[in-house]
Amino acid sequence: MKRILIVDDEPNVHYSFKRILADDYEIISAESGEEALTKLEESDPELVIMDIRLPRMTGLQTLEQIKEFDAKLPVIIMTAYGTMNTAIEAMRMGAYEYTLKPFDVPWMKETIEKALASKETMERMVAYPPIAEGEGRGDVIIGSSQEMQKVYKMIGQIAEKDVTVLIRGDSGTGKELFARAIYQHSRRASKPFIAVNCAAIPDTLLESELFGYERGAFTGARERRIGKFEQSDGGTMFLDEIGDMSLSTQTKILRVIQEGEFTRLGGSDLIKVDVRLIVATNRDLERAIQEGKFREDLYYRLNVISIYLPPLRERKEDIPELVKYFLKKFGQELGKSIRSIDIEAMDKLMQYDWPGNVRELENCLKRAVILAKTSSLTSEDFQIPPDIGVGTRDRRSIGELLEEALDKAFVSENTDVMAKVERILILKALQKTGGNQVRAARLLGISRNTLRNRIEKYGITKKIRIS
Repeated sequence: MKRILIVDDEPNVHYSFKRILADDYEIISAESGEEALTKLEESDPELVIMDIRLPRMTGLQTLEQIKEFDAKLPVIIMTAYGTMNTAIEAMRMGAYEYTLKPFDVPWMKETIEKALASKETMERMVAYPPIAEGEGRGDVIIGSSQEMQKVYKMIGQIAEKDVTVLIRGDSGTGKELFARAIYQHSRRASKPFIAVNCAAIPDTLLESELFGYERGAFTGARERRIGKFEQSDGGTMFLDEIGDMSLSTQTKILRVIQEGEFTRLGGSDLIKVDVRLIVATNRDLERAIQEGKFREDLYYRLNVISIYLPPLRERKEDIPELVKYFLKKFGQELGKSIRSIDIEAMDKLMQYDWPGNVRELENCLKRAVILAKTSSLTSEDFQIPPDIGVGTRDRRSIGELLEEALDKAFVSENTDVMAKVERILILKALQKTGGNQVRAARLLGISRNTLRNRIEKYGITKKIRIS
């Protein structure tokens, strides 16, 4: 059971928490800031819930020392009516959340779960090859293919450099896992790491979630709220699916990157922050720029360092290693001993293209372990997707698919087809090589001078960062 430290000088508060949380958590009590700091070292709790008003040492003084002891330890502040400004100050100092007394029990339970999940995310280590002895007790990035070796090398080169990183790749390739690996090997590893999925939050709420708001900023804004950027001050923020962000929010993100400042919704005061941004997307940002859905100036700011995560279909040699890892992992979690997988089953896994990438493979293997009747997996244990083993969703060659696409273009009398195809190829080559013209030219099988001429011809110089 995870341990929660309750800090309050009222016995009734401790009784209430034990009554509503004792079935799920181990409750530790302290009646003062001094006692809380002692219990902190003795009991190593995963969460602190603390009243802002304490005898002798104040809640803010206690919070300051808690953050010095462990900057990642989440602290939920409780406050009585009339001390809201103090609670806001606590949020600035690194508190996870605050609530008024008496608190809403369902809200408190949900907030506790979120706070504990946030702490686990920050502290759950991510190991990647070469994996030293003793590592791998948290999350492990699997893959020794040449494509993955390039990614590992890039992480090692940029983790300690305090620059913005853009992670690109299909859904299911593990973008947040790689973001955490960068964070944990950075100079900010002892500071907070906050992840925000931009696609999971309605656009009307995302801006207030990121930047906070002032009282009266909109209907229902009854008090000032601190946003994720202020909570991340000094640490790292991971913005997933940034390609789904509205243009108005993009404008504020650009200002944070350029000036290190922003204003809350409904406010005029400039808030200064020092946050390292790691962002990710599965969208074609260059096309989004052309369509007017993504700011070009923001793209340049984000694309300082770009990491491309290859889809599983481009590194199939890693599948046996992934299968071995997941079977061992799920065997332990589910209490089932899976000792082997037969050749036919492995062959089917190798043939399939995995449009959902590592996430799809992981889910497929978990289902197989659950359904397995023996300690050896066979092809019959892999029921989903139903066409597993068919291989690619279209088994024709790239040349055949391209020929069909061109046939359709010509039938529709689409003019300048070859120029459009050539432009797309150049854009993709530059995207894949991070804008390196020498490597892009080599990939396309043309000279660098020819590539330069084509870039100028098609007017794509401004759309790709050239290194």
